[in-house]
Amino acid sequence: MELASAVSLFLVASVSCLVLMFVRRKSSARGRLPPGPPPLPLVGNCLQMKAFKTLSSLLKLREKYGPVFTVYFGNRPIVVLCGYEAVKEALIDKAEEFSGRKTNPTLQKTFQDYGVAFANEERWKQLRRFSLTILRNFGMGKKSIEERIQEEARFLLEEFQKTQKKPFNPIFFLSCAVSNVICSIVFGDRFDYKDKEFLALMKMMNDSFRQMSNSWAQFYDIYANLLKYFPGPHTKISDILEDIRLFIARRVKKNKETLDPNSPRDYIDCFLIQMEKEKDNPDSEFNQKNLEMTTLSLFFGGTETISSTLRYGFLLLMKYPEVQAKMQEEIDCVIGQNRIPNIEDRSQMPYVDAVIHEVQRFSDLLPMNVPHAVTRDTEFRGYLIPKGTEVFPMLSTVLHDGTKFKSPEGFHPENFLDEKGCLKRNDAFVPFSAGKRICLGEGLARMELFLFFTTILQRFRLKPVVEPKDIDLTPQEVGFATIPPLYELSVIPR
Repeated sequence: MELASAVSLFLVASVSCLVLMFVRRKSSARGRLPPGPPPLPLVGNCLQMKAFKTLSSLLKLREKYGPVFTVYFGNRPIVVLCGYEAVKEALIDKAEEFSGRKTNPTLQKTFQDYGVAFANEERWKQLRRFSLTILRNFGMGKKSIEERIQEEARFLLEEFQKTQKKPFNPIFFLSCAVSNVICSIVFGDRFDYKDKEFLALMKMMNDSFRQMSNSWAQFYDIYANLLKYFPGPHTKISDILEDIRLFIARRVKKNKETLDPNSPRDYIDCFLIQMEKEKDNPDSEFNQKNLEMTTLSLFFGGTETISSTLRYGFLLLMKYPEVQAKMQEEIDCVIGQNRIPNIEDRSQMPYVDAVIHEVQRFSDLLPMNVPHAVTRDTEFRGYLIPKGTEVFPMLSTVLHDGTKFKSPEGFHPENFLDEKGCLKRNDAFVPFSAGKRICLGEGLARMELFLFFTTILQRFRLKPVVEPKDIDLTPQEVGFATIPPLYELSVIPR
């Protein structure tokens, strides 16, 4: 009986998908999508997509079809943009047209097009404008947030000191430190590194980031049109994110109970005040769902992206000890050992700045970007892309573009240094994406990376548990994100 029900369900799903595919194809008749491999019914370009290796499969198709092509994930046509010129032309030159957003199927159950990261049109505009204003009001890009990062860096140094030169895994130390910076803005305070609820939250964040990028998530994101009707590992991501959402909901409830409209303490307070102001506006996007999903986006984006970059950076500096030594030489020369690094030091430290840029380029954190969509029927390089079509601006191909970087493969800080040793800007440096959907917290992230790296290297030498030549830089996963490999290190006081 159960088998018969499953077969019936599959047949219903298959017929539904065929109908959807027919409707989509019909609606796409008004467009001329870029060329690509011919899709099969239901399963799209399954023959061209190597199992569980979405990025490498798309890079392989690029070799045949060029920098702009169309691939079908099941019944979803996706326009793929590769290389600096194609991505710039879309995200910068046609910024408005390519400013739409698509939600990864693995995340759709959680976000449902709510929150600043995955919203579109008026909802996105209202939330982005508000969020930028509040983040700036709470110090993003200002001295006050710099002092908050410096304070958190001191807490991190204390935790490192307690390890007493013994090997340890840096994941949770770095996640806690970085997360506490965004927590101070979103929740109004920081958490102790031994707080059990906070540590559980950090584990959930780390697990969900990895789950979004593992083999099953890649498989599900391609064949969601079929797999969404069946149970499977894809539900684990939404279960973890739901637990994080519940934590946020509890914080919102706590804020409501103690809210003083004349003295907002954090982002949540500001959102609640705006909800009250606009309660009679039927077009307002200031509601509980958008509050929870925007807070989740800020909390998640402000934790995992920076902590993952720091983790990869530590590993690279142990793999290349000469780079670490040269950074410390510049730190000693410009800052010395007796004062706290500040953001103004960055302009006098081109080598440190170049290394941090190269860490971000090499770590290639979001290789396929967060999916975009065109907001209207859009002409692009002689093609006509219908409104709503999903777009992958492949950040990895920009960060590894041989026409823009002298040494695109491997780890080479010289990519960001000129002949005189000064920092060299590069338009292809797009770890935060580009255009209208550029990361909200870019300025905060850049400040955190500089202050955390310099503060730690000022006090400690990073020592690997194996010989540098034996350090493996291969990521755990490469999917939605590039997940750094697991490792241990020792920190040796200087």
